[in-house]
Amino acid sequence: MFEVNNNKMNDERIDDIGDNHVGTSAKNPLRDDAFDLSDQEKIAKIQESVKDILETLGMDLTDDSMQGTPKRVAKSFVNEIFMGLNPANMPKASTFENNYNYGEMLVEKNIVVYSTCEHHLLPIIGRAHVAYISGGRVIGLSKMNRLVEYFSKRPQVQERLTMQIVQAMQEALGTQDVACVIDAKHLCVNSRGIKDIESSTVTAEFGGKFKEKNTKREFLDYLKMNTDFN
Repeated sequence: MFEVNNNKMNDERIDDIGDNHVGTSAKNPLRDDAFDLSDQEKIAKIQESVKDILETLGMDLTDDSMQGTPKRVAKSFVNEIFMGLNPANMPKASTFENNYNYGEMLVEKNIVVYSTCEHHLLPIIGRAHVAYISGGRVIGLSKMNRLVEYFSKRPQVQERLTMQIVQAMQEALGTQDVACVIDAKHLCVNSRGIKDIESSTVTAEFGGKFKEKNTKREFLDYLKMNTDFN
């Protein structure tokens, strides 16, 4: 009887976490053996699991349209959608001396975010805006986009994603003066549950000088600028 009640309480807690979009850790919850299997071994195991799911749903996997679906899904999980779980895929964030002595903030706006909600494995789609003030080093613009992509390609919580981007930039540049704002739609909200297709989620992380009122305001004002050059 105790075990039944305990399982029921655990199920209710899981439902609450999923519906309320609660993050339980600032790091992605990975097991110690997360990388014991090779990518090919993971693809093979996931392929069988996807096959079981589709067959349980009643799908006919002998149909020409469905035959390759389990393998396609498995490959996309390992090589694309969740490739950011593997530290081997971390982009090299090369930095350079700030030889031109640029002392103002640099803002990279509208970086596309494609991520996956870790509660329902549904897409998170939005934009990230990343800024830093050089403490003597600068970073290539494309590296900022690649860092956003890397941390996005995981089962994620948006708050954690925002923090991870800032922390990676701070480590690469050797300065705390980094900020990130993300505005994204969560399909777990837009397409299920409340089904609110208009709402989006905004998160922010401010480090160093960006915690100061005037610097934070300057950064946020940059985000209001019209950068549609079409």
